[in-house]
Amino acid sequence: MFTIRGKKILIVDDESDITFTIKSILEYNGFNVDSFTDSISALDNYQINFYDLVILDIKMPKMDGFQLYTKIREKDPEVKICFLTASEMFYEKFRKTRSELGKTIGEDYFIQKPINTEDLIKHLTMLMNKK
Repeated sequence: MFTIRGKKILIVDDESDITFTIKSILEYNGFNVDSFTDSISALDNYQINFYDLVILDIKMPKMDGFQLYTKIREKDPEVKICFLTASEMFYEKFRKTRSELGKTIGEDYFIQKPINTEDLIKHLTMLMNKK
């Protein structure tokens, strides 16, 4: 059995209401969560070997989720990173560019908004449990 209590997650999404909601849900379910609404601030404050999972919105100003993914990978190549987006267009971009991001990212590492609480917790638990 895989426990989620105490696992550390970083959320980066430029929409503060979404960030707040996801953070609240995850903390209620036992995760420790840090969040940022600015991708540059998230990168500047990123702690190597600290997070079990990073959740990135794809469409963000200044630095999109794919660019932030690349920068985090340079600092911390082992952390698990998934993408969160409401746009089907960005899902298609994800499919096309995932192999260009330094390693192949499976479909499991894409979460489409909206997602209900139970499915989100199951999905994140599954991702953290993957080898």
